[in-house]
Amino acid sequence: MSQPRALVVDDEPDLRELLELTLSRMGVEVETAEDLADARRKLGAGTFDFCLTDMRLPDGNGLSLVKEISRDIPDMPVAMITAYGKVEDAVTALKYGAFDFVSKPVDLEALRNLVRTAIKLREDDAEKAGTAAEPGASEGESAPASGESTDAAPDAARQGVILERMIGRSDSIKRVRQTIVKLARSQAPVMISGESGTGKELAAQLIHDLSPRTEGPFVAVNCGAIPSELMESEFFGHRKGSFTGADADKDGLFVSANGGTLFLDEVADLPLNMQVKLLRVIQEKRVRPIGGKEEAPIDVRILSASHKALKPLVDSGDFRSDLYFRLNVIELPLPALSDRQSDIPLLIEHFLAVISEQWGEAPKGLQPAALDELCRHQYSGNVRELFNILQRAVTLCDGQTIEVDDLQLQRTRLDDGDDLPTDPGERSLDDYMENIEKRILENALKDAKYNKTEAARRLGITFRSLRYKLDKYGIE
Repeated sequence: MSQPRALVVDDEPDLRELLELTLSRMGVEVETAEDLADARRKLGAGTFDFCLTDMRLPDGNGLSLVKEISRDIPDMPVAMITAYGKVEDAVTALKYGAFDFVSKPVDLEALRNLVRTAIKLREDDAEKAGTAAEPGASEGESAPASGESTDAAPDAARQGVILERMIGRSDSIKRVRQTIVKLARSQAPVMISGESGTGKELAAQLIHDLSPRTEGPFVAVNCGAIPSELMESEFFGHRKGSFTGADADKDGLFVSANGGTLFLDEVADLPLNMQVKLLRVIQEKRVRPIGGKEEAPIDVRILSASHKALKPLVDSGDFRSDLYFRLNVIELPLPALSDRQSDIPLLIEHFLAVISEQWGEAPKGLQPAALDELCRHQYSGNVRELFNILQRAVTLCDGQTIEVDDLQLQRTRLDDGDDLPTDPGERSLDDYMENIEKRILENALKDAKYNKTEAARRLGITFRSLRYKLDKYGIE
């Protein structure tokens, strides 16, 4: 790629000079504009790899420029410079199509990280563009023949392989994959919503793997699995001796995810005092460990998820509205399995192959009647439940073909003489489902003679997930 070119739009001469000097030292060719009219003229006369614009300009709002660039030059990343503490401006800019923002006074390290990401986006676009005809080629010129190589082919193939990890051909899943590709270009926070078991962590991982941050770490944390007294240390780290038990320095999750993506699963479980501290770190892009004297800059993209609807929690005062709007800049809703039933046979085929590979056994077949039962089953636990059912069926299957009885779909009892209730009564649905889950866990432990590893295997979940659930419900 040739020397990247940037357009910097700001009406403050001193800030324009600082930005131009900083970018030039990074090997970026810079042109500047002092207002919207000048910026539009330069965008029309030349080609730029990215744009950095102030929010407030003498002849209008920089958001207008963000919207115009997103509409007319969608492949060109544009970032916004916002006033200190103006979270609403930053969120609005991201919603309008800005891929990231920096706040005044400009943190130069944060600016450099932003510029590196913008350049990486354009480099990726240039690689993908290699599959198209070269400039000047006639409309009828054919694509490279089979076997010919292009620079973009590996990148396009890689994107396809990554997206194939989200199994399905239904329209709803196709839309999710298309949205993921778009979200991967942005640095905006994303809230991934959907019922339990719909694949929220997978969606977050795909966004990361398709983004310019793919070479950085992907750190996933279940916010409900961290004891409240350890939460600050887990997120921000601590220095040796800062509290009893702090025998050594420890990096927190933000530092561990630096340069990459931090996925906050079940973010609704964050206590209010932690929500305040988390909001500040996200806004300032700096973190101070417990016992530390200085803040350190961080470059982390935040993705969040929750199976609970956050808006009612905001209305009830259990979740801060400012954090909600900061995390929910863009929402990615995932469909329930009941909304993509045509994908069930594909998912079954995939999961049976995965189980076969994991367990080192020949893949099991599926009796047609068993397939029909699986396609008609109502999955309260969505894709995760389907996987668990198949794990159990493979365990119970005596031969090489899974039969209807192996699925145990008709089993409606939690334990001897205890039927599964069908009416939550006055309880909320979440409380009702949690009560059922607790009783299932207790029975699984009992059946496994309190061997937690065996109980996790029988339930079709990881040992770590089982341990989290046991802690959640206070089961010894």
